[in-house]
Amino acid sequence: MDDIEPAGATAHPARTGQRLATSRSLFDREILLQALFGSVRKLDPRVQVRNPVMFVVLVGTIVTFVEAIAHPGMFTWSITIWLFLTVVFANFAEAMAEGRGKAQADTLRRMRSDALARRLRPDGAEEKVPAAQLARGDLVVCEAGDAVPSDGEIIEGIASVDESAITGESAPVIRESGGDRSAVTGGTKVLSDRIVVRITAERGKTFLDRMISLVEGANRQKTPNEIALPILLSALTIVLLPVVVTLEPFGRFSGASVSVVVLVALLVCLIPTTIGALLSAIGIAGMDRLVQRNVLAMSGRAVEAAGDVQTLLLDKTGTITLGNRMAAAFIPTAGHSEEELADAAQLASLADETPEGRSIVVLAKQRFALRERDLPPEHEFVAFSATTRMSGLDTAGRSIRKGAADSVRRWAVEQGGAIPEDLDATVGRVARAGSTPLVVADGPTVLGVVELKDVVKRGIKEKFAEMRQMGIRTVMITGDNPLTAAAIAEEAGVDDYLAEATPETKMELIKAEQEGGKLVAMTGDGTNDAPALAQADVGVAMNTGTTAAKEAGNMVDLDSNPTKLIDVVEIGKQFLITRGSLTTFSIANDVAKYFAIIPALFVTTYPQLGTLNIMKLHSPQSAVLSAVIFNALVIVALIPLALRGVRYRASGSAAILRRNVFVYGLGGIVTPFVCIKLIDLALTALHAY
Repeated sequence: MDDIEPAGATAHPARTGQRLATSRSLFDREILLQALFGSVRKLDPRVQVRNPVMFVVLVGTIVTFVEAIAHPGMFTWSITIWLFLTVVFANFAEAMAEGRGKAQADTLRRMRSDALARRLRPDGAEEKVPAAQLARGDLVVCEAGDAVPSDGEIIEGIASVDESAITGESAPVIRESGGDRSAVTGGTKVLSDRIVVRITAERGKTFLDRMISLVEGANRQKTPNEIALPILLSALTIVLLPVVVTLEPFGRFSGASVSVVVLVALLVCLIPTTIGALLSAIGIAGMDRLVQRNVLAMSGRAVEAAGDVQTLLLDKTGTITLGNRMAAAFIPTAGHSEEELADAAQLASLADETPEGRSIVVLAKQRFALRERDLPPEHEFVAFSATTRMSGLDTAGRSIRKGAADSVRRWAVEQGGAIPEDLDATVGRVARAGSTPLVVADGPTVLGVVELKDVVKRGIKEKFAEMRQMGIRTVMITGDNPLTAAAIAEEAGVDDYLAEATPETKMELIKAEQEGGKLVAMTGDGTNDAPALAQADVGVAMNTGTTAAKEAGNMVDLDSNPTKLIDVVEIGKQFLITRGSLTTFSIANDVAKYFAIIPALFVTTYPQLGTLNIMKLHSPQSAVLSAVIFNALVIVALIPLALRGVRYRASGSAAILRRNVFVYGLGGIVTPFVCIKLIDLALTALHAY
């Protein structure tokens, strides 16, 4: 899902260049070579036993290998080689997924610095110590050009910090003591000023260390369903084992010879080897796709939960809206024109460097071409203050003010003016619409109202419509009053809203949703968000947030983009759909292979089976060998799909299920018939059988 950005936004250079998870081609040469070696190392039975289905294939390979030595033959050796390749291909799929994660981890390791840290002693003097020796609670000094030696919180000072090594964003950020912007991460670089940092991480347990561990696919915790699915596959294998074994006495009774090699080949073809081979790769790749979006999941369980989320809690500011109120309209009072109001409002805003002030200047330029204002030398700008709640401009014989309605109204009266009768109605109408009214007065004359509006992000309404199609309920969280919240919620297209939100009300909302059997996701960055992040099933903490928030959530967004929560849900659903689709394909494959092989195997003994032998395979031996070859090659063919994931399109569960059954269920039945026949024709043409 594309990032939602304001109109006219351009791609940030860092987003197309350096990122934590540098996107590599699917078959990067370096990763490919490592995966080839890894697929051989994974032949260790102690590794294979973790995957029961593939362990059965390995045991079967050993059995056919012994049989090939005892009774050499082209057929026996061919079956043995292809069974061995089946195990290798399964290992290759897992090694490919792990290799991509380890490549990202290597990038992070290169970021760790062995530089000396400037630690403060109790007497206030500095001492240089290796960064690795810093302990929790130590105080260190960082100045311009210094790397932050470890995770911590600023307790003194303010500085510009380059976090591109962590987030991939080249623009520096401001970090300061106190509030929600005090956390700094080891490996980032101080660009200006001086700060004192209290170390919050234990030795060897920094955020960077955790990141390295998390992106290592091999160290990933499996989800409950990933644990349960191999058990199901093992059960299917156990059920099919007696089915295959009984073919030997059945064949002996009917006069058809069924060797041990054929029985092993049949067992491997009929058990769910395809999903057994790809299951681990699917799980690792799911977390890898999150890392490519610069989101770190603390476990595979969090990725899976994201796919099942039914309620999304999103902060209004920065997620649904751009974060700053912008001038949207000039509404003059009776007897005055829009241009007259815009002229005065722009003059009062020329020195206002706030986003709101700049937006007034821009809107006046756009509407009335008011540019390059000439001011007399004796002019003086009046800065906004919390006491007066106004700002403006004083020149010879003229004073202009803009600000809160009651403040400007009182000021105009003090100048000897009168309040227009329609002012209160205009102010009330703007407020009820969820906007902020700024009243403008030129001396004693009140000219009108500037409407400052919370601008809803472009495309966000369509995103919420997609969420609704997925069956996800969206809830906007805001500290605004209910009237303002209702207006913005309606414009943004969310399903519900929580106004005047507090940490307690957020928790109550999450618990209420969970008690109704729903999984809940939310974002947050402040210490006051920590309880709700911990309570939510998917808690995405912003990397720019406090340590408490990052520790409470089970995901961290390194870009600190609250809208990323929508991407996280989509990736989670893609993960679940990919696993479900390939499981459907694998089971359908097994059914198709059964009806393709058995008739060909016994048709000479039971000619009646000729009706079912629709493929007309050349011989029983070529039928079995063709099935074994297909069983091995289909794993290789599906590796790109397992790593990239099945394409996800927003739709309801029923539509997804229908598409899954039609594409992967029907495809899983048709594909083996076609491919096994083609392989059989190739073997026949080569006079192999």
